[in-house]
Amino acid sequence: MKRSNKRRDRRINENFAVYFAMLKAGFKRKPKAGPVEHARRCALEKLSQQRRYCDAFALWQSCGRPACRRQQSCRGDAHACLQRALDRMPRETQLQARQTILAATPRNIGAPEREARQCMPYDFYGGS
Repeated sequence: MKRSNKRRDRRINENFAVYFAMLKAGFKRKPKAGPVEHARRCALEKLSQQRRYCDAFALWQSCGRPACRRQQSCRGDAHACLQRALDRMPRETQLQARQTILAATPRNIGAPEREARQCMPYDFYGGS
């Protein structure tokens, strides 16, 4: 019984030493991305978001590319496919797809990625 108390005390001392070292060094936040890095990450995520919308609307079913139909997902120019499909896609369907994507978004995602994922499909084309 006395032996387990020594182990417990040693662990407490080790934890205290780590905590004290962290306090002494100071808690440092991760540096925020600059405006250029923010724009780059946002643009990349918007491209991925367009592909997610193409897959959510199953645009691959009417696509002329065999690779899209074979993989049952968008493998071509998601920007052009989504733009063509927006006229015949009801806003309610677009909203449901957006809600599904937002529900699947991790809570700890970065700000540029979150900004891109909150876009509706028509936001990629000047809010038509």
